[in-house]
Amino acid sequence: MTKEQTATVYSVEQVKRARIAVAAVFTVHGAVTGSFATRVPWIQDHADVSAGQLGLALAFPAIGASIAMPLAGRISHRFGARTALRGLLALWTLALILPALAPNLLTLCAVLFVYGATAGMSDVAMNALGVEVENRLDKSIMSGLHGMWSVGALIGSAAGTVAAHVGADARLHHTLAALVLTVLGLAACRNVLDLRSEPDEEPPPRFTLPPKSALIIGAVGFCAVFAEGASLDWSAVYLRDVLGGSDGVAAASTTAFALMMAVARLAGDRIVDRFGAVRTVRTGGLLATAGGLLVVFSPAPAPAMCGFGLLGLGVAVVVPLAFAAAGRSGPNASQAIAGVATITYTSGLIAPSAIGSLAEATSLVVSFGVVTVLAFGLVLGAGVLRAGDRKATGAAVGGTAAKSPTGS
Repeated sequence: MTKEQTATVYSVEQVKRARIAVAAVFTVHGAVTGSFATRVPWIQDHADVSAGQLGLALAFPAIGASIAMPLAGRISHRFGARTALRGLLALWTLALILPALAPNLLTLCAVLFVYGATAGMSDVAMNALGVEVENRLDKSIMSGLHGMWSVGALIGSAAGTVAAHVGADARLHHTLAALVLTVLGLAACRNVLDLRSEPDEEPPPRFTLPPKSALIIGAVGFCAVFAEGASLDWSAVYLRDVLGGSDGVAAASTTAFALMMAVARLAGDRIVDRFGAVRTVRTGGLLATAGGLLVVFSPAPAPAMCGFGLLGLGVAVVVPLAFAAAGRSGPNASQAIAGVATITYTSGLIAPSAIGSLAEATSLVVSFGVVTVLAFGLVLGAGVLRAGDRKATGAAVGGTAAKSPTGS
């Protein structure tokens, strides 16, 4: 028997429970991010760092994630997918405690490196399991899973907003949040698929370059995440400084973008099941391009807000489908997903600063012209996500057509 044939076979009900469990894991993961983001001003004051120093420190989560993500496959290989996810998710939720404890810039950079490393490894593990569940269900679920991540981020940010409003100490807030989320995360992990590598299978390397397939797929993800990061961080500034909108209207543009992304991801699976990954991303690219053009040529705030909404709608499902395609692009899902994740994390890291640098040299209008060009790149590059079309994989409930997250 081949390694694929000896993979664990799960019943329909077990796979359905695993889908709910993975969705809960995504929600917990997002809640940590939302909880942290709302207390960044408190953390800045506590560590006594300037805006520039804070910007430097906030680069370290992406650095830590990029370095540590390749380790996720090796950990899953050694301990099994369920145990690995349980441990990595717990490390991520508990890492939420660390940033608020940092007394200065050096320690803040160090703890944010750890924070990012645990985020990245748990991210790879949960996405690999999500791809496996999707394969066994033979229906698209990755967009919905990432939608649940957005829901978790909204829940975490809402709780953080309340804590900030009442003047709660972020050390207490994050400690309580971390403990609650750790318990919820461990409970959710009980029903994820317990996939294990074959005893004679070689473990993945500790560090390796992403496979070629992941680089190509990651390029499409890069375009989407660049547009996402630019819109989230600069949409409010664009409406205020370029179009003369009020602070309230400017803030509403960011909310509109984030809301459209969350809604699109939650509804995305049905669209992908009907039209396929390639057509969905190509259409999304057209919508995002139209949104970018509307932003660039808008004479007033209202049309530009609609443009940012179209950008959010257009790029929303690209990253989930990129992860799904990576998980089916080679013999080791974790390695391929880690490669794509590294590229998208890098894109999210450089987008805000790149937009700012280009705006300083030219203008914000030119910066979003570049975003529009990258959005059109989704139209041109959508074909590389063909591996994300489930019908091409031959996967089925209880079947063994797909590789496990550990490469077995």
